Amino acid sequence: MQHTTRYARFAKGASRFCGRPRTFAMALGVIVVWVVTGPLFGFSDTWQLVINTGTTIVTFLMVFLIQSTQNRDTEAIQIKLDELIRATQGAHNALLDLEELDDEALDAFRRRYQALAATGRLGVLGGGFDTDTPEA
Repeated sequence: MQHTTRYARFAKGASRFCGRPRTFAMALGVIVVWVVTGPLFGFSDTWQLVINTGTTIVTFLMVFLIQSTQNRDTEAIQIKLDELIRATQGAHNALLDLEELDDEALDAFRRRYQALAATGRLGVLGGGFDTDTPEA
């Protein structure tokens, strides 16, 4: 069941390509060439426009590629975490799919787990343990 769209494959490949040291070196080389050619073109407006336009276009497109790959990675991580919760005996299935909740519901869960963490830290400071089961 390995169905991916052309865009997803392109975004993934472009992200891998752009994250390599060689690609960074190539981009740095373009900047060096641009700086070196400055005196040849008298540091003209056109000379500046070339780099400004090029970098703006590349940046604009890269934002979408990066966001696409981050979305995929985040979704995959969430699914893996959901599976770990689902497969862990004693874990609360209510924690599955938390990323879909509104801010108020997330804050309620966060407050509950902050309270558990504070209780655990107090237990450790008192010489006890900070492990328990959800039902404890």
